[in-house]
Amino acid sequence: MRFTPTELTPAELGLQAEVRDFLATELPKGSYEPALGMGANHNKEFSKKLAAKGWVGMALPQRYGGHDRSAVDRFIVVEELLRSGAPIGYHWVADRQTGSVINKFGTEEQRERFLPTIAKGEIGFSIGMSEPDSGSDLASVSMRATRTDGGWILNGNKIWTSSAHENDYFICLCRTAPIEDGSKHQGLSQMLIDLQTEGLQINGIPFLDGAPGFNEVVMTDVFVPDENVLGEVGMGWVQNTSELAYERGGPDRWLSTFGVVEQFLATNRDTPMGDRAAEALGSMVARYWGLRNMSLTVARMIDDGAAPSVESALVKEMGTRFEQDTLLKLIQLVDLEPSPEAASLFERMFTAATLTGPSFTIRGGTIEILRSVASKGLRS
Repeated sequence: MRFTPTELTPAELGLQAEVRDFLATELPKGSYEPALGMGANHNKEFSKKLAAKGWVGMALPQRYGGHDRSAVDRFIVVEELLRSGAPIGYHWVADRQTGSVINKFGTEEQRERFLPTIAKGEIGFSIGMSEPDSGSDLASVSMRATRTDGGWILNGNKIWTSSAHENDYFICLCRTAPIEDGSKHQGLSQMLIDLQTEGLQINGIPFLDGAPGFNEVVMTDVFVPDENVLGEVGMGWVQNTSELAYERGGPDRWLSTFGVVEQFLATNRDTPMGDRAAEALGSMVARYWGLRNMSLTVARMIDDGAAPSVESALVKEMGTRFEQDTLLKLIQLVDLEPSPEAASLFERMFTAATLTGPSFTIRGGTIEILRSVASKGLRS
């Protein structure tokens, strides 16, 4: 495993400047409430504006409405959007992973049906992996799909399904065959499910501040037609691990709380900085640049045709710890009682980070699981 130092080329820096100019026009400072990285608000119109610029579905093939751009180009666009706290929630999952998974494993009909709408920013996807009482054991899937005429009948629950109450579809990992020989990874399949399907119920799981986010999705005799089975029946685990690789190595894994740091500096620009603050902020910035280079290296590896699943897992593990360590350092620097109703933008962002920060360890795989992935990769 190797992370090679890299820098943006002149053309890539030009794209970065273009995105910054766009954001300065569309989202001038003070005109909106910045989000914490990928925990962004949903704004379909903003997603469509990004799509019109060619910044959604960037890595998808042109024949399906995409733009055949590089992983590094997408990295640049995503980094700027996350740093600004832009409202990218509606298209986020579809752009980050669902489009690529459908392009890789889907049928031609599925590609033609879903990929153009993803590239236009016109459809929102959620992730249907985790289940109640399963902890970090993603393979212990109990949602059962039973064969029926023309499709499958699904029964079971999914949990931590972010934005299911606002999105249109999700890719659901379910069991289509019983466990044999003790191998939980066999007999799993992925299905594309309309979140408005009859028999599907969405129960909100609010964060500590009352904000919506996570959901439980309960399916009772939900019918999924054969045309919505993604890839091969029984190959769901292989496809699912491929999907996780798209989810783990990007800027979203280390930028959730850094916007709070920037707002802290803006709020205290006229206040002399003591040694303790200078040391804490210097440490944060140094780790930020290290993680950024590692994440950018992962994008370069993807463009070179590699499959950096181990490197992506390591970036996510280190990124999650960085996000939470950054918040802890801020807590030590300020004497504030968190309040969602605070007048100061910094205090509101600080409060949101304090109340939602624990969830960062859940999404995309826990630290323990990611360390296991990385260690196995180093031994192989």
